[in-house]
Amino acid sequence: MLDLAENAPAGRPDAAALTAKVDELNARYRHHSATAVMQGALKEAGNIALVSSFGAESVVLLHMAAVADRSTPILFIDTEMLFTETLVYQTEVSERLGLSNVRIIRAGDIAAHDPDGTLHRSDPDACCTLRKTEPLNKALAPFDGWITGRKRFQSGKRAALDFFEVEDGTGRIKINPLAHWAPEDVRAYMDENRLPRHPLVAQGYPSIGCAPCTSPVAEGEAPRAGRWRDQNKDECGIHFVNGKMVRIGANT
Repeated sequence: MLDLAENAPAGRPDAAALTAKVDELNARYRHHSATAVMQGALKEAGNIALVSSFGAESVVLLHMAAVADRSTPILFIDTEMLFTETLVYQTEVSERLGLSNVRIIRAGDIAAHDPDGTLHRSDPDACCTLRKTEPLNKALAPFDGWITGRKRFQSGKRAALDFFEVEDGTGRIKINPLAHWAPEDVRAYMDENRLPRHPLVAQGYPSIGCAPCTSPVAEGEAPRAGRWRDQNKDECGIHFVNGKMVRIGANT
């Protein structure tokens, strides 16, 4: 595993140039496959990282990255509240796919802000910011863009998701190779490539985050129903709207 570099690059394009680049990439790859988008992003979008939770569906993008370039930077945020199964899965998948540039990121100030580990109960948004959003922002500083696993089917707010988009307020590009995929596409890719499943999926966890804030999902419930159950929250806050970190589900 590699240590995190935190020096931000100089000379990022201005907003107009970045928008033009994103528009050109979307036009060129509009009818291409997810694999082609992944390969194109790594070759043409600058210095790119893949942000992965090593969750229920993460192995698809990780496999695509490994096929394209096993040295692709993979950013994995260890919130120190993850399931043990996720930590074991992260190690096993990284080794199996031969990923040589996995960067494990942890917040450096948890003891000062959450000394007894109960912040998630009183203020889950603050907990996500402390343990995930802020460490990710620092980890992404050297990069021109990042690859996400977001898909159009996941929510109405993602229904118009493009392969490439400008991340407001950061000067980075976000790449969504699986934007047009349906759940059956994900399952088919895993089956065809004989990829290992996260062990908690078989136990009723179709969406997996931190252990205290993730519960099993009953038949008929939405896949993310077990994330922050009974709270006005369904995103951790790593995505942006109008240049601001989004923490409340209604805005994501």
